[in-house]
Amino acid sequence: MVTARRPCPPAPGPLEGYATRFDDLFSSLAQRRGFREYLAGLLLPRDRNKTLTCLAGAEPIVGAQHSGVQRLQFFLSESRWDPERVNARRLELLRADPATVPHADGVLVIDDSGDRKDGTTTAHVGRQWLGRYGKTDNGVVTVTTLWADERLYYPLHAVPYTPAHHFERGRSDPAFRTKWKIAAELAGRARAAGFPFRAAVADGAYGDLDDFRCELHAVGVPFVMAVKRRRGIWAYGDQARTPVDAARELAWDGPGEPGDWTPVVRTFRDGHTAIWWAADATLGFWGPDGLTRLVVATTDPATLPEKATWYLATDLPRPGSPRAAESPHPPADLAEIVRIYGIRTWIEQGYKQVKDELGWADFQVRSDAAIRRHQTLVNCAFTFCWETWLTDPEPEATSAPASDTDAGERGEHIGPAVLAEGDPRRPRLADPRGRAAALVAGLVHGAPADRAPEPDRRGHHRAHREPLLPGLTNHR
Repeated sequence: MVTARRPCPPAPGPLEGYATRFDDLFSSLAQRRGFREYLAGLLLPRDRNKTLTCLAGAEPIVGAQHSGVQRLQFFLSESRWDPERVNARRLELLRADPATVPHADGVLVIDDSGDRKDGTTTAHVGRQWLGRYGKTDNGVVTVTTLWADERLYYPLHAVPYTPAHHFERGRSDPAFRTKWKIAAELAGRARAAGFPFRAAVADGAYGDLDDFRCELHAVGVPFVMAVKRRRGIWAYGDQARTPVDAARELAWDGPGEPGDWTPVVRTFRDGHTAIWWAADATLGFWGPDGLTRLVVATTDPATLPEKATWYLATDLPRPGSPRAAESPHPPADLAEIVRIYGIRTWIEQGYKQVKDELGWADFQVRSDAAIRRHQTLVNCAFTFCWETWLTDPEPEATSAPASDTDAGERGEHIGPAVLAEGDPRRPRLADPRGRAAALVAGLVHGAPADRAPEPDRRGHHRAHREPLLPGLTNHR
């Protein structure tokens, strides 16, 4: 006879409704309770690093043996539950919600995020390039994929990269995978999970890798990726050798006589618009009708300012080109290419900021399983933020006089629904419902703006989606 499940202490506010949808993935009351406590801890104001003692509301170091800390430690490291199933359920909920359902005009953003970690015994740790710090240091790097459009964004999958020294035969070991190999696999997983996208986008760290672009092309994943302006190729003496050389060969005699350049309208966060210029360039085998196009987008074709010029490699065919009829992907004009790459700014702005607010890098566990579980739980908390914002974008918060324990003392619980004082640019609501909405409200202003209407705009048959906030941005 099957016995009824014991009731689990509810999570605060709407977090309980979100957590309930994962209950069947956990086999015990302790696991269901741990799931709720971990998410609630991640959503609390960030007064210190969100280590296990912080999540449990205990003092650093001296509180490590507290029962609540040990309970979360066991849930993260020892308890038997599958983070892949939890992540699959999270993605299922995103697909089922009309407010977050993915569509074919979105993009798949590929990136990696590195975080400092000391020691040598933690899984995946090693001395490697950490992009967020701009230097090589000891840390853990995770390859991530993100689905995004002009309106919202959310993470799909995350896989830690394991440096070669962790393998017996180094880079020759059959189990070793490069970052780009992981990224290509994640692109396939995103499509298999039911998330359509117009193209995969990535910065120059991935765009400069010929093997990565070929891998995506081989599995039928279209791409729009940045390449470094000085990326060199072999060429004859009078031919362009770098993307910037190719751009300088394009005809330009000013806005009145743009020559090879086409104006593209971009809209920014304060509502103003700016004219960018885009063109198809030729670099070696790359060209307007080649398997790979080189698209240059800039604010000034005459000077090609380094910080306001994109050099983009894409396999989306040019409209009217010979490849357009035979390509499995719909053609993309210059405005569409610029739109697709512009959405990548989500991962550079709000996504990484929210990950930091939710304690992505604050884990203090060593095993591969525990690290993956922590990252899955952070992504669940992140998705709950979006759900809360879309359900009630302006939650009410009641202020209360600050007491000794309400003042944000380290290791102390803060009473529910108290608006914490401090920098208004970093809202800190203790109530998970308000906290989630405040996180998104404070960061969604960094989103790309709705695209400027184009005569051949794709997706015109779909119902118009209202933006989350009036002032979104297409950050350049």
